[in-house]
Amino acid sequence: MSSGADTGQYRGRFAPSPTGPLHFGSLVAAVGSFLQARSVQGEWLVRIEDIDPPREQPGATAQILAALESFGLEWDGALLYQSSRYDTYRSVVSDLIRQGNAYPCTCTRSEIRAHNLRHTGSASTRYPGICREGVSHPGRRPAIRLNVPSVAIQFEDREVGSYCQNIAEVGGDFALRRRDDLYAYQLAVVVDDAEQEITEVVRGQDLLELTPGQIYLQQVLGLTTPDYLHLPLVKTPAGEKLSKQTGALPLDLARTPELLHSALAFLHLSPEAEQRHAAVTEQLSWAIDKWPDRSCGSTMESASGGASALE
Repeated sequence: MSSGADTGQYRGRFAPSPTGPLHFGSLVAAVGSFLQARSVQGEWLVRIEDIDPPREQPGATAQILAALESFGLEWDGALLYQSSRYDTYRSVVSDLIRQGNAYPCTCTRSEIRAHNLRHTGSASTRYPGICREGVSHPGRRPAIRLNVPSVAIQFEDREVGSYCQNIAEVGGDFALRRRDDLYAYQLAVVVDDAEQEITEVVRGQDLLELTPGQIYLQQVLGLTTPDYLHLPLVKTPAGEKLSKQTGALPLDLARTPELLHSALAFLHLSPEAEQRHAAVTEQLSWAIDKWPDRSCGSTMESASGGASALE
């Protein structure tokens, strides 16, 4: 496995899960990561995070790739499918267990909540290490968890600013492999970002809270930590993250110029109204030049009403 981003060239990525077609929120994340890479003449990769078959929809990968092509978001190199990486994940988990950094766990979510309610008064899903000294139910198929110490992980996010979290207090020992033998996002994303030598991760702020755990796992594995930029989320009129679960509709590929224009406006690039019907290649070329001067940070709010209307 590669030791991480050490080539000196910028490498970004967009890593959708094939749980359905792209919607406006995922378009914003794709466009933001694409512009960040292209504005510094860097590479932009696409990785299909297909490690959760029960949630995947048949044909979703083809729909996602067709949408990216329709919006002019051309990627570099070959696609990486996480479903082809199970042997690597298995090897990494085995090494972590052998080194004493991971252990089997047979607790269910309800048992974790009940334990926390008894001991802390809160029925949270934070895992406090119940099985560290031996599994609680030997007859069950175990998950594998990372042994997380009480340590504060701090990093500078290029959008949010300084972010600090004690991962033991927030989530506790998180899963690397689930009880159904599927590998967890936290493991796969760390291993694959290193393998692809990603220098910066650009994604939505819904994943900001997971980043300190990923950085800690990078440290345990001796991998280079990439830079991070967590974009603000597109939200529904009710203030929820726009997603398939909150009713986000698939992108209408007959309206790609208009939708791209709206994504650029959401990202605070302030395109002119007459650009709305310009070809996507023309809009992207303009946005690449404009991207380094865009405003960002906490003042960049989601245009929830506009997103709802677009969808």
